[in-house]
Amino acid sequence: MKVLITQKLPFNVEEYLKDFELDYRKESTPIPYEELYERGKSAHGIISMLSDKIDKNLLENCPNLKVVANYAVGYNNIDVAFATQKGIVVCNTPDVLTETTAELAFALMISIARRIVEADNFTREGKFTGWSPELYLGTDLFKKTVGLYGFGRIGQAFARCCKGFEMDIIYHTRNRNLQAEILTGAKYVSFDELLEKSDFIVIIAPLNDESYHKFTINAFKKMKNSAYLINIGRGPIVKEDDLVTALKEGLIKGAGLDVYEFEPKIHPELFNLKNVILLPHIGSASVKTRAEMAKLCADSIISVLKFGKKPKNALN
Repeated sequence: MKVLITQKLPFNVEEYLKDFELDYRKESTPIPYEELYERGKSAHGIISMLSDKIDKNLLENCPNLKVVANYAVGYNNIDVAFATQKGIVVCNTPDVLTETTAELAFALMISIARRIVEADNFTREGKFTGWSPELYLGTDLFKKTVGLYGFGRIGQAFARCCKGFEMDIIYHTRNRNLQAEILTGAKYVSFDELLEKSDFIVIIAPLNDESYHKFTINAFKKMKNSAYLINIGRGPIVKEDDLVTALKEGLIKGAGLDVYEFEPKIHPELFNLKNVILLPHIGSASVKTRAEMAKLCADSIISVLKFGKKPKNALN
């Protein structure tokens, strides 16, 4: 059986999937849709990236396809409902990247609060001439209130990081999680309360009809002007035009972004703002985690194609 792998993976996938015919695209750039469409026609399995559009049109033209293993936790790039109709198993990579992504969120939060990137650039430019009482004053995290929009596995792991700084943790999500509240000390609040009380708001939610453009100018106006926004969830949860306005007009103090509304495109005005940190979607980017993600995708392929079993990480 033939397996299409759309990008180069940090894992010896050729050895691991040696029992299959591999169409392995060993490039580190997203596959063009037209190429994906053509190469997918003969595939029994696809290991896809979050940037690959696995839509109804493509799925209709893949008569042999039995499984799509998405190299990500998110799967809004895949028409899961239509895949289900076609009897195609869709898998993602939960659990293995939880702690790594939570760490990245925390790194963004502390970096924007303590102005780490600004200070680094200042020093590299040769502007540091000696210690000064007012040089790059930042914001403390200790005992501040952090609000989580989304409280799944990653959100709960992030909350555990915050406990070390004795932060007050509040969260908002569609479904309240009482067990997670007991384990993390987090408190469920309304969305408006999340906006009004938080010193830091961290978006760790999936993209869906409810979360799309949840953060617009109206939301930013309700936030403290001393607050920071961190987004490691999905870019379109934030209306980027409105975020730029909020940052420029001082409605919020700063932002740390790992995802973008029109990724990989980034709003051009964000590049000129010093009160924002911009990362290239590296939430799960550790050597160990990215290898484990690849192995999980390969295991999903093997389960379906070799043994005819639905993996535990199947979405449908």
